[in-house]
Amino acid sequence: MQSLGVQMSVLKPVEDPESDPRIRAVFEDIRATRNSATVNLFWHHLAFQPQLLEETWREVKAVMASPSALDPLTKELIYIAVSATNACAYCVHSHTAAARAKGMTVDQHADLLRVIALAGRTNQLANALQLPIDPAFDAPGGG
Repeated sequence: MQSLGVQMSVLKPVEDPESDPRIRAVFEDIRATRNSATVNLFWHHLAFQPQLLEETWREVKAVMASPSALDPLTKELIYIAVSATNACAYCVHSHTAAARAKGMTVDQHADLLRVIALAGRTNQLANALQLPIDPAFDAPGGG
């Protein structure tokens, strides 16, 4: 297997980020929300700008960690699919680990990959064919 090399960040993480009370508060909330002793590299790199860190964590917490109509595993599966489509290796790894922690089985992971691959293929075909939208899709009830 060919190595793709190590991806380098465009900036270095902040040294001693928790010396800033704003960053420390976000990191403490991340640890408490995730019931984890660690804070992922993503957050360490966002700490270069405390407001961006706070805004991003607030949104992630509201969508991914708050109860909603979607269960936590489904949210992670969607995140993996979007991350794969957007070619974000970091997010694919992070959310695959989170999905496994939330109970994703090997068979569910395989099914997810099949759906991602199928959606990519059929999306490309529909785009290449420049298909009109079926009127039934816009009808109440979704056709």
